[in-house]
Amino acid sequence: MLTEGAVPLLPLSGKSLRLTRLSRPGDGKFLIVPMDHSVADGPIADAAGFSRIVGDVVAAGADAIVVHKGRARSIEPGLLKGAALIVHLSASTPHALDGDAKVLVGGVEEAVRAGADAVSVHINIGSDTEKRQLADLGAVSASCDRWGMPLLAMMYARGPRIQDPRDPALLAHVVGIAVDLGADLVKTVAADTAEDMAGIVAKTPVPVVLAGGPGGGRGLSDFAHFAMDTGCRGLAVGRQVFHSPDPAAAVRTLTAAVHGPRPETAPKTTSLPELAGAM
Repeated sequence: MLTEGAVPLLPLSGKSLRLTRLSRPGDGKFLIVPMDHSVADGPIADAAGFSRIVGDVVAAGADAIVVHKGRARSIEPGLLKGAALIVHLSASTPHALDGDAKVLVGGVEEAVRAGADAVSVHINIGSDTEKRQLADLGAVSASCDRWGMPLLAMMYARGPRIQDPRDPALLAHVVGIAVDLGADLVKTVAADTAEDMAGIVAKTPVPVVLAGGPGGGRGLSDFAHFAMDTGCRGLAVGRQVFHSPDPAAAVRTLTAAVHGPRPETAPKTTSLPELAGAM
């Protein structure tokens, strides 16, 4: 049962039911571990290692993992143990002429057949293919409505005309695009200060989760508290989890910040921790 202040209570539907599964404690907060990087970066681990990481992060408290449709078929259902499955629908590789050009490689109906609780799409605002990526986001959003599937939009300002991808006015615009085109949750990078990030969150009527970047696990707690202190509803942290020597410990650190009580005496983090970056 959702607590007061959690995910807004929606009329009972497939989408509202799936949304509740994205927050295991039912508090409307989310710790998402993206593991879709293998398309862009190469294998995260061998087959046994990948399964072990999934089992470890779920047991440590992750609310959801993100994978591509084919990888979803390799996950033993028992490994999820109540965590949600998000199927990622877009991709690119660093070998292309334009690494910012995300293309759709899956559909919502495929995700439904895979047992997904949500789908995600990556959009690079400012890229040379922005027009097509926006059209893809709109089409996926419409398909999500037809199938009752929540949509996580991963929104970034990336491209030849972007000077500062963390500019608060630009971030507010990027996040607002996701809302206007039908996203149910938005993942983006953090502004440099808590004040700026809080302003962005205040303008956004759907939950915002912050992307956490590379860094070997250092600064995880500070970054997590920065996110939650600004009013974000959670985190989406991949590399700092699955590249950590102890992925379960990394997830426990994040889970405590996302779902646990904030100590009244703890100082608020007012600026972005050094090692928190884009995914």
